[in-house]
Amino acid sequence: MSLARFLTKRYLKSKKDSRFISVISTITILGITLGVAVVIMALTILDGFQKVVSEKIVEFNSHIKVISFGNRNLPDPNEVVPEIQKQFGNEFVSIQPFVSKLAIAKSRHLTEGVTLIGIDPKSSGLHNDNLIRQGAFDLNDNDSTSKILLGEKLAEKMFVKVGDKITVFGLRNDQAPSMDNPPSIVQFRVAGIYESGLSEYDDLNAFINISTAQNIFGMGSQISGYNIKVKDIGKLKTLSDELQDFLGYPYYVRTIFQVHQNIFTWLDLQKKPIPIVLGLIIFVAVFNIVGTLLMLVLERTKAIGILRSIGGNRKLIMKIFLYHAVYLTVIGIAAGNILAFIMSYLQEKFDIISLPGKVYFVTKVPIAISGDNYLLVSGVTLVVALGASLLPAFIASRIKPISAIRFD
Repeated sequence: MSLARFLTKRYLKSKKDSRFISVISTITILGITLGVAVVIMALTILDGFQKVVSEKIVEFNSHIKVISFGNRNLPDPNEVVPEIQKQFGNEFVSIQPFVSKLAIAKSRHLTEGVTLIGIDPKSSGLHNDNLIRQGAFDLNDNDSTSKILLGEKLAEKMFVKVGDKITVFGLRNDQAPSMDNPPSIVQFRVAGIYESGLSEYDDLNAFINISTAQNIFGMGSQISGYNIKVKDIGKLKTLSDELQDFLGYPYYVRTIFQVHQNIFTWLDLQKKPIPIVLGLIIFVAVFNIVGTLLMLVLERTKAIGILRSIGGNRKLIMKIFLYHAVYLTVIGIAAGNILAFIMSYLQEKFDIISLPGKVYFVTKVPIAISGDNYLLVSGVTLVVALGASLLPAFIASRIKPISAIRFD
């Protein structure tokens, strides 16, 4: 062990005439701990928002959505899908046709406007058991009554539960009802209730079999669009542009980030203040460290003078105070990391903090623990804090031995 480390260790363990410094050191460590934990938690929550929202949107839609300009119907997918697969090879994981139209759903207690979405039961991401809260994912129309899947919020508003029946009214051929074009009136049985955590879906969307949807809206073999999932998310924009060029008019191709631009823009805006917050917290931590070291210099002035008089050079004095700063900073950073991890773990496992879904798109605070966030915050804090500690260490090294010994 070097002399500088040995002396630092003795100073840290010594309690003689150092109670005030010990209290200040403790406050400094607590300041660094809370600052590091707060910033890490902020980044962890924002990453969690982005991850959860992206995953849920992809589950209900896809990476790429293809619709028609003017929301017109698109031709039979059996004529289009093979051409897309031939052109793009294995770039796409799946191409799922869907029907999406506005309709009116009526229960015994309430009439509500809904977006009726027809999907292929075999390929939908709604098979995820984590999404189904009641009943089961069953849209196979193998009996006299068709089946429907409702969002939890929508089911609550309509006062229906699994097994209840609701009536759906839809316009045929996208035209106003008339004697020659009467509306479709179909009765459904609620097969399941899902909760995505995104109020945008849970409040409005109802899912049925795609063939049933085509019959209700008089579409024949036509569809509303395609949900496409890609293998490499990094190629998303390129593939979207190439697909638009390939399909041409009237197809309208957009990525998930374009369809839900408002959500992802909101998430990006949440990250903008993070550098400012990090800077302010680091400033407070640095101020505490500098103040603690300066008070330590005053307390140890005589000791510095004695060390200098027996041959200790300025480099040794600087090392002692820098090691002291390292001690305070490392303990604060380590404690901050541990505190942030514990808080993240508790929130992830027990959902301690809930959120209003209509405001935040999710019903609980999402967590995405990433080692990169811990390393980034810890690294920046350590570098800046140690850089600032050079000032009091330099002041201590410039103290003259005779003046220090006489210091009272």
